Amino acid sequence: AEFGLLDDGYHLSEAQAQAILDLRLHRLTGLEQDKIVNEFKELLDSIEYLLNILSDPDLLKKVIRDELSSISEEYADARRTEIITTQLDLTLEDLIPEEEVVVTFSHAGYAKSQPLDAYQAQRRGGRGKAAAAMREEDFVDKLFIANTHDYILCFSSRGRIYWLKVYELPMGGRASRGKPIVNLLPLEEGERINAILPVREFSEDRYIFFATAKGTVKKTPLVDYSRPRPSGIIAVDLRDDDYLVDVAITDGQQDVMLFSSGGKTIRFNEQDVRSMGRSAAGVRGIRMPEDQRVIAMIVVGEGEILTVTENGYGKRSRIEDYPLRGRGGQGVLAMAESKRNGAVVGSIQVRDTDELMLITSGGILVRTRVNEVSVLGRNTQGVRMIKLDKGEKLVGVDRIEAIEEDEGEGAESAPDVDNEE
Repeated sequence: AEFGLLDDGYHLSEAQAQAILDLRLHRLTGLEQDKIVNEFKELLDSIEYLLNILSDPDLLKKVIRDELSSISEEYADARRTEIITTQLDLTLEDLIPEEEVVVTFSHAGYAKSQPLDAYQAQRRGGRGKAAAAMREEDFVDKLFIANTHDYILCFSSRGRIYWLKVYELPMGGRASRGKPIVNLLPLEEGERINAILPVREFSEDRYIFFATAKGTVKKTPLVDYSRPRPSGIIAVDLRDDDYLVDVAITDGQQDVMLFSSGGKTIRFNEQDVRSMGRSAAGVRGIRMPEDQRVIAMIVVGEGEILTVTENGYGKRSRIEDYPLRGRGGQGVLAMAESKRNGAVVGSIQVRDTDELMLITSGGILVRTRVNEVSVLGRNTQGVRMIKLDKGEKLVGVDRIEAIEEDEGEGAESAPDVDNEE
């Protein structure tokens, strides 16, 4: 109170006096007294105006209205956000952005998704990148690109179907193995996933085609599986001694091939199988002896048919070698069964640029190139694919969806040139 403008003059504080003493002389002479006095009067007028606004409610509303109008005129544009009255229908999926990801399933049952930019385009002849860090007894046998909001239909050996959203798969880098699919689905003891189908839309003109070990086939509209249930549902009615071998999405006009462990195959058009409901058991696709079973189903596309037997022999055959017949017959010979060959254990459709993995009963995985397997006629016994130890059997074959290692690996797995027929 003792400082500032008083009746007897202006009293400076010690700090103010020191600040003036610290100024240079030319700055002191440059001060304009009139300018300072005018600024002081303007400040007093502004204070008086603001106090009037605060004391007069009508004036306060007018000022607010004028300022909002001014802001609206200066920054007005179309609203970018949507105002909704309720959030009751908001789900977890609404909070997840749609993006393309790479989905991988391994032979041992591990699943994961990866960002698409983890696989950058490379020049032709590059070594590529590993899709996942697999143990020696595992490999990637399903790899595809899907949207995070797509469905993955999982079909179990017991004929049930389970639904997964792509965003429910764990996101991992190329070095991670993923998560066991048994931890993602409510599978029962002894139940395993035999086939998966990525689905974006449940179109009315698409079908799911089933094949069981006992030779039963079934075709059901894809739209019948458009209502997911957390616990899964029955996709095909199976007998106690039967199990699901494979499923595929078709357009209702395609050719289907079934392969038996006895070396027979039958090729028929899916129009021979009428469309059925989910609870139907299906119809006979191929007739076999009681001690044989269906080991593979192929929806015919591009490439050759590669067939392997339990004693390590195999061959490629052209699609044209398999005549189109009606369903329900015994089929024709796909690979001559003999003491040397043993039972047929696998058939897949391949192209020259593919690679495949041979799986033995001892847990050994042997990788080889398709173009090293001879193309032979339907009635031949094939060539040696793999040398097996005593008591060991070949139990399956899978096509590798992407090259995961460099060219140098797996050289010892090339098939022997054995032209026995």
